[in-house]
Amino acid sequence: MEYVYGALLLNAAKKPIDEKGLSGVLTAAGVPADAPRVKALLASLDGVNLAELLAKAETFAAPSAAPAAEAKGGKAEKKEEEKKEEKGVSEEEAAEGLSALFG
Repeated sequence: MEYVYGALLLNAAKKPIDEKGLSGVLTAAGVPADAPRVKALLASLDGVNLAELLAKAETFAAPSAAPAAEAKGGKAEKKEEEKKEEKGVSEEEAAEGLSALFG
């Protein structure tokens, strides 16, 4: 994970993401840079436009409609609860099923 973070840090600083730069970031962070792992990450990032990829990721992480529901006095929230109840599975039943799955 540190290797990916290092690459993202270099990208944010508009520095070239190369072996020297990534190793330097890792060393500065107190992480021993493993040359094969650095090379593997650089190979996987070859031809990838990180700025474009991050811009796409931001669209997926857009704020939810919850603030709009609060502004309307919770009407949207009530509708969502009604829809959940119509499906026949309550939140408690769903949580109970998950606890059985994960112990």
